[in-house]
Amino acid sequence: MLVLSRKRGQSIIIAEQIKVTVLDVSGEQVRLGVEAPQELAVYREEIYEQIRAENITATTVNPEAMQRLQEALDEREKEKEKEKENKDE
Repeated sequence: MLVLSRKRGQSIIIAEQIKVTVLDVSGEQVRLGVEAPQELAVYREEIYEQIRAENITATTVNPEAMQRLQEALDEREKEKEKEKENKDE
């Protein structure tokens, strides 16, 4: 981790595209300004971690739900085959 000291009004540049400026220092709280291209998402870490956890949860497959879905699809296929057999008679 790179550790830098900055005073109010001073900035750092990241990858020639992102500028982080110290706007204010009050006790243990520091206000930062971030200038970045619009296509780059900028999040507070706790929000980023929450989004990441929700994305992982959303993409996790529930094996029981998948089994029920497969059974429903198999049953539907059997019904279609019976309908086809009845039409052929």
